Amino acid sequence: MSKSLTEQSYELLSVTVGEHADRVGTVSIERPDARNALNEQVRTELKDAFNTAEADDDVRVLVLTGGDESSAFVAGADVTELRERDLVDQLEASKRARVYEAADELSIPVIARINGHALGGGCELAQSCDVRIAQEGVKLGQPEINLGLIPGGGGTQRLTRLVGEGQAMRLVLSGKLIDATEAADIGLIDVVCNEDDIDNQVYDLAGAMAEKSPIALELAKSAIRKSSRLGLDDGIEYESELFVQLFATEDKNEGIDAFLQNREAEFSGE
Repeated sequence: MSKSLTEQSYELLSVTVGEHADRVGTVSIERPDARNALNEQVRTELKDAFNTAEADDDVRVLVLTGGDESSAFVAGADVTELRERDLVDQLEASKRARVYEAADELSIPVIARINGHALGGGCELAQSCDVRIAQEGVKLGQPEINLGLIPGGGGTQRLTRLVGEGQAMRLVLSGKLIDATEAADIGLIDVVCNEDDIDNQVYDLAGAMAEKSPIALELAKSAIRKSSRLGLDDGIEYESELFVQLFATEDKNEGIDAFLQNREAEFSGE
């Protein structure tokens, strides 16, 4: 029998389930001495936490954030590790599935609670999440060009899909950092709020999602993700296939019965 998320023990992560909203798990990166830079251990622990959360029936939505003591969401990759690698080392480190794909490919919704700077790999990790809610004043960007590198965790691809080619060129080729308000203006951030309101914004949304049928959540997420990866006709066909599948679920019947009876639905995931 697999462990629940709260039964797992991590050195550089803290985890909770249900603390802020029912059936909502939170994974916080706790590496304050390095502003949550993504070293190998953080990446390994995150991938394990993602897999555990996905298999945990008590978790229908996951929130990813930086620890309160870290003053960052994720400040980037661990530059010391990068300096020590040669081409062969990096070829091995770049093998999929990396932490970015692990977040992207989760079947449950993932909300990035960006409570500090999200730079380089941190910005790419946020891009791998489904919704990004950021605190006013935080900085985001892809500064890899300043190190003689380019984004290597999907930043040239996911960023372009979020903000368009011109804005992606502007940020990636200059290494420019932007604040959360500008990031929202160009589509990189979905919601900007002040420090006192970030938890309300994040967990109200997460809680609203977690009340829904987990089967419908999974298929809706899958269909939306495909919208940027398939042509329109293929995407509509894929959506239709998933829509039809839901007619074999008890949750579909429960949702409609609850609507007709003017009561709250109680979805079982069956």
